Amino acid sequence: MADVPGLAEQLVRQAVLADRQAGVSWARIGASFGVSGGAARSRFGRPRASGTDAWGTAGRDAGDGASGVELLEPALAEAVRETGASASLVYLLSPGEQVLRLAVVGGVPAKIAALWARLPLSASGPVADAVRERRIVWVASQTELASRYPTVSLVMPYDVALAAAPVTTGATVWGGLVLLWPGSRPGNPSAHEREVLAAACDRLGVLLQQSADGGHPPPPKRPLHMTVSLPARTAGPAEALAAVDFVNRLSEGCIALDQEGRITFVSAAAADLVGSSVPELLGALLWEALPWLEDPAFEDRYRTAVIGRRPTSFTTLGPAGRRLDLLLSPDASGTSVCIVPGVSTTRAAPPGHGRRRRDAPSAEAGGVYELMRLAATLTEAVTVQDVVEQAADHILPAFHAQGFVVSVTEGGRLRIVGHRGYRPEVLARLDLPPFRDRAAPTVRAVTTGVPLFFGSPREMARLNADIPRRTHRAAWAFLPLIVSGRPVGCCVVSYDQPHPFTPDERAVLTSLAGLIAQALDRARLYDAKHQLARSLQTGLLPATLPTVPGLEVAARYLPATHGMEIGGDFYDLIRLDATTVAATIGDVQGHNMTAAALMGQVRTAVHATAGAPPGEVLARTNRLLTDLDPGLFTSCLYAQLDLERHRAQLATAGHPPPLLRHPDGHTEVLRIPRGLLLGIDPATDYQATELPLPPDCVLAFYTDGLIETPGTDLEDAAAALAGHLARAPHQPMDTLADLLIHDHPHTGTRNDDIALLLLHPQPSAG
Repeated sequence: MADVPGLAEQLVRQAVLADRQAGVSWARIGASFGVSGGAARSRFGRPRASGTDAWGTAGRDAGDGASGVELLEPALAEAVRETGASASLVYLLSPGEQVLRLAVVGGVPAKIAALWARLPLSASGPVADAVRERRIVWVASQTELASRYPTVSLVMPYDVALAAAPVTTGATVWGGLVLLWPGSRPGNPSAHEREVLAAACDRLGVLLQQSADGGHPPPPKRPLHMTVSLPARTAGPAEALAAVDFVNRLSEGCIALDQEGRITFVSAAAADLVGSSVPELLGALLWEALPWLEDPAFEDRYRTAVIGRRPTSFTTLGPAGRRLDLLLSPDASGTSVCIVPGVSTTRAAPPGHGRRRRDAPSAEAGGVYELMRLAATLTEAVTVQDVVEQAADHILPAFHAQGFVVSVTEGGRLRIVGHRGYRPEVLARLDLPPFRDRAAPTVRAVTTGVPLFFGSPREMARLNADIPRRTHRAAWAFLPLIVSGRPVGCCVVSYDQPHPFTPDERAVLTSLAGLIAQALDRARLYDAKHQLARSLQTGLLPATLPTVPGLEVAARYLPATHGMEIGGDFYDLIRLDATTVAATIGDVQGHNMTAAALMGQVRTAVHATAGAPPGEVLARTNRLLTDLDPGLFTSCLYAQLDLERHRAQLATAGHPPPLLRHPDGHTEVLRIPRGLLLGIDPATDYQATELPLPPDCVLAFYTDGLIETPGTDLEDAAAALAGHLARAPHQPMDTLADLLIHDHPHTGTRNDDIALLLLHPQPSAG
């Protein structure tokens, strides 16, 4: 017969785990066992160390302030239950960054989702595409994922289907929702699933807006784990005893894990096989209770089980050198682990094999895996800051390090370009060491090309005694970043405690440094080209617009937030005489330096021919472009405004139609004949249209980046912008321009650049 008190303790622990978020009456539980409430908490509660969650951050049971993200859990749980999803992820845009950070995870442990915790918004991927383009992205299988998003499939090689959708409220984009299903599910989502997904995103957006309005703190730096409550049958005491008896008669060990990876049941045989005891294991996270399981191979098999919802197996070397076969059987409520003992190996287990330090990395088992993960991540890095952020996101948790610094070679010195885990004032005293400073470990590593490893402050003091005192670190790896024999910088990984680097760790870190060096070299080239292109574009756009009596003018230009962030949008205002001005706006095809250079040529050509009738200005500019044959086409709108007669003449070469807001607020889309784009046919004629320009009206020119979005008709989009202009209050043109730019739903995340020119003929002073 099973030990009844032991069973009771397990049942109590399970109840406590299930009710952790609702609060536990320790006095009531203690009374049932004849002990105090404090003793009951100590016996059954297993509170997380220092009030931290599985990520090492302050958890809700530690009494920290409620995060606004917690308000999302009911809506997210309902969406998971309604769609039958196996896992859910909520990403939120990080303030001040073009980055999506994982805020809430459900169905899988937060640790397992660490691979996908940070996604650049510019990267190609389901959730980034969904947020950028404000549409639902559906991927039906792993095969489709590998075809459409090969980089994503490298770090998510599991048989799953997924849906990603943007979370918005009006013009505000908060982030994205991702639901995952096993790959065995039917093909495309049903109409009901699409409705549930859309409703969930709407509800999440409203909750996030309410949270922001209520002054809740920003999204957490570490994801919150959400447990989805599922209907369950409660076993009676007799049935529970019979089940425990059945399990204890087996030679195999049995462990039950909840959705978070926390142990909710363990048999005596399982505790014996893993070299622990039932009380020590209950309530603990599996990888914390059994640190020898914390290696990439096991994490990969565990992800396969919980994400793909299919049985998997894994063989490892347990305590005392015994081979253990682990069989994982998942469902919506958690995972059952069956441990089958094998024959003891002839090779003894390493000393302390079952008690590996928490800061010991898993390089022995997963060096190739770590290299693959970082390689896949860095393919999406574009700028130097992208490289630093993505490398730090990967290396710090993988090697349980606390500090990360990247320096680049520049003018005979090393300049720090990014860091994690250090205060800026600390690094300021260590920045820019000259190459002749051989006491600087970064310089020595770069100039010799040999990695340096210091496992303790004493070891570091032999080279530079100031570094331990200034940085308050206790172990360092200085990794030279070399590309084709040429040093490009240095990467530093540091620890708060002494850390003897094993040969495997040194080999993996050195290999990772090679990947970082290649990515950093590409990123520096991109940054240099980008800065050159931005300088070129800034120089070609007018620094200021001329002041014209009786005409209030405002102009805005916003670069794209995706890709090179440079395009060919331009605008100009040209004073022809005391009462006549010309206004133009255009968009050169492409987003590169060629487009920017052609934009300058078009603007110069328009400026040179201004004063001629609008149709003739466009015809002359068109002939010039076809002669140049740049291989790019240009849209252009040109207007000549007679402020004395209150008339305007307009001609367009394939450009979006202008808007006219009348003094009474009524706003119309001006339907003027659209000629061919510039640069196609040199014989094209352009027809001008004349119309009244009453005082106190507003004439709005814009490029398609302000209104264009996938799946939206341009005429409908232009009409929507006209409605936005009509509803705007009468105010200065600078204020109105900011309102149109920043409040329009397509300007938050932009795949195209935007230009806007507002013209306001003012009423006579009399």
